[in-house]
Amino acid sequence: MADNRFVTPPPEGFGRRLDEHAVDAGVAEPERPEGLVDSGVYVDGVRRASPVGLADTFRCLQQLDGGMAWIGLRRPSREQIASLAAEFQLPELAVEDAINAHQRPKLERYGDTLFVVLRAARYLDAREAVEFAELHLFLGPGFVITVRHGGTPDLAAVRRRLEADPTVLALGPEAVLYAVLDRVVDGYAPVVAGLENDIDEIETEVFGGDPNASRRIYQLSREVIQFQRAARPLLKVVEALSDGFDRYGTDEELRRLLRDVADHLTQVVERVDGFRHLLQNILTVNATLVSQAQNEEMRSLTAASFEQNEEVKRVSAWAAILFAPTLIGTVYGMNFTHMPELGWRYGYLFAVALMFAVCAALYLLFKRRGWL
Repeated sequence: MADNRFVTPPPEGFGRRLDEHAVDAGVAEPERPEGLVDSGVYVDGVRRASPVGLADTFRCLQQLDGGMAWIGLRRPSREQIASLAAEFQLPELAVEDAINAHQRPKLERYGDTLFVVLRAARYLDAREAVEFAELHLFLGPGFVITVRHGGTPDLAAVRRRLEADPTVLALGPEAVLYAVLDRVVDGYAPVVAGLENDIDEIETEVFGGDPNASRRIYQLSREVIQFQRAARPLLKVVEALSDGFDRYGTDEELRRLLRDVADHLTQVVERVDGFRHLLQNILTVNATLVSQAQNEEMRSLTAASFEQNEEVKRVSAWAAILFAPTLIGTVYGMNFTHMPELGWRYGYLFAVALMFAVCAALYLLFKRRGWL
């Protein structure tokens, strides 16, 4: 991203060393302590020594005039951090931050020592999720210490790029810082592409009526917010470094590199901000579509309930009509000797007429009320 020179492969036979992820094939390297990934001492941008432990690094740095130690750590122990703090007089507050992690991107100056916190990101295609990792850097006269709390970024690649161009590495610890910044911001590009693809898929799911769309929108919104918290504060870090160009006599080549990093970082932040607004709009649209679907379902249920009520009315009306002759017939069918009209000649006709009359009256009543 920043400069073609940072993608040039290291010269063949550059020297025996332990990269941050692998060793050269066929070369037996001494075993390094756990937590210490790589350690090198450089003079004029060229690696002069590859100490195995921290104590060896300190001795080599004292023996080589004008040397710069670049120590790479991953989840170091408190003892290792304490040893580095004592050797390079690291600020106590920054050391605690490096041990405990969970810091937001920031830049702090403690005299001649610079403490920088970065948050790298990586998009995991298999899980369709974003993985974040914290990176701390201590920079001072003659030393660079990188402390990683995750697998990202690949600092071995950064080291190889700088070792392949000694003229840039000879510019000192700031060259390492800017190269790491460049690597971190470069790592944001695949994340942006992955999030953009996820948002496109979510739009399809929303308009396709997928019931799980709301959950995925929420999960993706959280990832976008975390990405914002990683990238946006980094703008202030870059701005603070830019403000110190003249005061600290930063080399023009490093200034150009940082400006390029700032341009790419600004583009990333703007796109991520756009993702957040877009997800808010998608969530609103999804809520509207869900509400419309629920309203349609409620209307269907209401129509079905209305039809059921009409059927109940009809059944109830006919039951009432049929109940009247049943009641009359039941009364006249009781076996009593002394009962009115039992000996009347027209009692049967009267009972039948009464049944018809009552049924007709009820029918007309229910018809008028719309039950039939």
